[in-house]
Amino acid sequence: MKRVLYTGSFDPITEGHMDIISQAIDLFDEVVIAVLQNSKKKDFFFTQEERVTLIQKLYANNPHVQVISGNGAAVDIALEYQCAAIIRGLRGLTDFDYEIQMAGINKEISNNRVNTICLFADTNHQYISSSMVKEIFSLGKNIGKYVDPFIEEAMKKRNSKN
Repeated sequence: MKRVLYTGSFDPITEGHMDIISQAIDLFDEVVIAVLQNSKKKDFFFTQEERVTLIQKLYANNPHVQVISGNGAAVDIALEYQCAAIIRGLRGLTDFDYEIQMAGINKEISNNRVNTICLFADTNHQYISSSMVKEIFSLGKNIGKYVDPFIEEAMKKRNSKN
C-alpha cells in the first residue's frame, strides 16, 4: 500500500487544499492528513482539535483518507505512519522556493526514506490561502467560493459564538 502524508494547519481547509487531497487520493492508496499547530502562527480561527474534527467529517465517507493531529516535524510523522512521501501543494514560485528547500532537508534527515511530491492546485484554486479566506470572512464577504459549504457554516457558527 502506498501511503502519503499531507500536512498543514488547514485553518480553515480550503478548496485548494481539497483539490490537492483529491489529486493525492487518485494517485495513492491512502492519504494521511496531519493537522499541525504551526508555531509561527498565533491567530488561529479554529483550535487544532476543531480542525481535525472538521476535516474528519469532510472525509468521513472516504476510506482512503485518515486525519490525524500532528506535532513535530512532518518527516517524523511520515516515518511514523509509514508514508512513502510528503505531498505539498504549490500555488506559485514562492511556494516552490520554500518547498524545494524543505524537500531536500526532509530527504536528508529521513536518510532518503521520505520523498516530497509537489502537486499543483487547479488554476481556479491557486490563489486561495487560509489566511485570505479568514481575511475575506472577517470583512463580512462571501467565502463560499473558497471553502466547502460545511466549513463555511462552521466558520459562521464559530464567529457567532465570539
